[in-house]
Amino acid sequence: MMEVAFSGIQPTGDIHLGNYLGALRNWVRLQESFDAVYCIVDLHALTIPYDPETFATERLEAAKAVIAAGIDPDRSLLYYQSDVPAHAELGWLLGTMTSLGALNRMTQFKDKSDQAGEFLGLYAYPVLMAADILLYRANAVPVGEDQTQHLELTRDLAERFNQRYQEIFPLPEAIIPERGARVMSLKNPTSKMSKSDPSEASRVLMLDGPDTIVKKMGKAVTDSGTEIRYDWLEKPGISNLLEILSLFTDRSVDSLADEHAGTQYGVFKKTVADAVVEGLEPVRSRYAELDDVEVANLMVRNADRGRERAAPLQDEVMRAMGLRP
Repeated sequence: MMEVAFSGIQPTGDIHLGNYLGALRNWVRLQESFDAVYCIVDLHALTIPYDPETFATERLEAAKAVIAAGIDPDRSLLYYQSDVPAHAELGWLLGTMTSLGALNRMTQFKDKSDQAGEFLGLYAYPVLMAADILLYRANAVPVGEDQTQHLELTRDLAERFNQRYQEIFPLPEAIIPERGARVMSLKNPTSKMSKSDPSEASRVLMLDGPDTIVKKMGKAVTDSGTEIRYDWLEKPGISNLLEILSLFTDRSVDSLADEHAGTQYGVFKKTVADAVVEGLEPVRSRYAELDDVEVANLMVRNADRGRERAAPLQDEVMRAMGLRP
């Protein structure tokens, strides 16, 4: 039996280059060697301000983007989190054994509460994330470096449950890509590329057209020098562009730095932009081919599959906790 890999992505906002390079491309590779379960985590998305009137559209667009990026619904289970109530139910059960001290140490709550305010949903976000992962007995979780703290909490809760009640959950391991785990902002290359950045120029979206990509890359912040070299301390902007070029050309950063050592910044940015345009073209084409109704129906069918898969584990958990005869 294949081991299970689980991961999720929020439907709020457009999927950007950091999501694509750091997460989705890794998801596609994991389909080959894992029983892959991927989720549009719409319950998590409720923890920050959002527009209810456009939420359904954003969920569907996120599902289409994931499929366009290369997720095969015939090989991977892809569904909306809210369509499988066991996520929220298991989140509550795990919450009964989660200490406030553990949640107080979660750095993302401190960061996001500055934007969204201090609410229970945001505070308990890591517990629901643990439920997402444990619900399918995931063995592996592709995560970015900023999510490792949440995965450690998941492992702690799984171990605590196993010791207190019954040996049910495996301890999931993180899968962090060697490259692309942190794609940085084009406007502030010392910060991670983010949907929440108020500047649209800070990120290239996965579905941006060629002209938009060239324009954004052309305005990417570099430095006052002229030398192209890989040096995150002194040249974070150039280093970020070198990593992006490396990921799209499948060449080492060192070889690219050597090749472009004497290249002017403007010319180098255009080279990076062209590589991004070419690399994202199949994704844009696939997205345009997807039919909204067909994808919506697919997600309804997958919700049935998700509930069916989650039910035995949830029943086992309830029995172990004394909630079932």
